[in-house]
Amino acid sequence: MDMVQLSQLVDRIDSAFGGDMPFTDRALTEADIETLNRVFSDAGYRRYLQDQVNRQIIRDYLTNAAMLDLIDDEQFERLTHRASSIEGRSELSLYMLMSSVEQAGNLPLGSEPEPLKPLNGREGGPPHLNLIRS
Repeated sequence: MDMVQLSQLVDRIDSAFGGDMPFTDRALTEADIETLNRVFSDAGYRRYLQDQVNRQIIRDYLTNAAMLDLIDDEQFERLTHRASSIEGRSELSLYMLMSSVEQAGNLPLGSEPEPLKPLNGREGGPPHLNLIRS
């Protein structure tokens, strides 16, 4: 894949999904729409939503790993303990997204993760990734 801006890549993926499904079966009043806009644009809601996604990734991954007998009870306990904090869930879900369930026994379980820090991009520039080719 050619080098692209992250925002362009995300736009291409989002457009492939098509339109969003409605989340309600009834028509919304103007007051409903105003409330939803206020809630959905809040940074706290976005953090909540990301945490819910992380929880779902961990839940599905650990369920598969346990059902396939790829982790023992001790590993399961250590992984679920790591999932007890926001930082731990963020770390685990990232590792789980980058690993097949067959690698569940090899997930890094070192010390408690450091608190997450926001990345600072280039001043005035869009966020982007640099692909490193080997």
